[in-house]
Amino acid sequence: MTSTLWHAGARRTPARRTPGSCEEYDARMSPDPLPDPVLVARLRAAGCVFAEDEAMLLAQAVEGGVDAADELERLVTRRVDGEPLEQLLGWAEFGGLRILLEPGVFVPRRRTEALAAEAIRLAGAVADSGRPCVVVDLCCGAGAIGAAVIDAVGEVELTAADVDPAAVLAARRNLEPLGARVVAGDLFDALPRDLLGRVDVLAVNAPYVPTAEIAMMPPEARDHEARAALDGGADGLDVHRRVAASAREWLAPGGHLLIETSRRLAPTTAALVADGGLTAWIVRDDELAATIVIGRR
Repeated sequence: MTSTLWHAGARRTPARRTPGSCEEYDARMSPDPLPDPVLVARLRAAGCVFAEDEAMLLAQAVEGGVDAADELERLVTRRVDGEPLEQLLGWAEFGGLRILLEPGVFVPRRRTEALAAEAIRLAGAVADSGRPCVVVDLCCGAGAIGAAVIDAVGEVELTAADVDPAAVLAARRNLEPLGARVVAGDLFDALPRDLLGRVDVLAVNAPYVPTAEIAMMPPEARDHEARAALDGGADGLDVHRRVAASAREWLAPGGHLLIETSRRLAPTTAALVADGGLTAWIVRDDELAATIVIGRR
């Protein structure tokens, strides 16, 4: 059992900033004490790969509380039972930011930082031309991609959308203080019509796990994240088809669609994007084990 905070290649320090505050947590905190070895042993026995880190983070989460010991015991018990660490903490690390979560919300994955980096690169190029970039974070979850773009680029016109009410609530907590608008609804039906033909960067982290493979996912995801954030249909491409078919009318001339996918599905996703009238290509990041299909209008 592992956490997206600590899987292979992840930074082994707590996230530094909450979106909108740029608060440097590490600068003000005293060195972490050694974790309780009993808690570490319980977490390790449950399969937590980075048990020491998790024990420290859970202890920090209850520090200073009136019933800190009892609350820590409750959190550890829930973690041992398989709940995602990030949902217990109420935040996930993404690109050096603390992304606030709600119970049941899709936890942003480290590999999605590759999509965010591409969105930042493209948005930055538009900003360098002298105007704010229009960005849409579709299937936004807690709003991690949008928060990363704003943090890196600065002034952007960002709209984020998701069909999951808990995700919309989390995204509003993360993005509205930054000046973004967050809307609820199914894909493009959720977007304000004033975005038609104006979007410079359309970033999409839609579900792409084939339905039959969800049973093989880690229980943290399978049992504790919204099914709509995981299930891509029989072949994993149901949502990709819908996005690819409609993206062009929302993009500005020269605008880009970015879709996270798997290495196996990427050629088919790219073909769908091309069929939708965009010039498509595939970008891979081996360090993050990430695959992105990009389409340009």
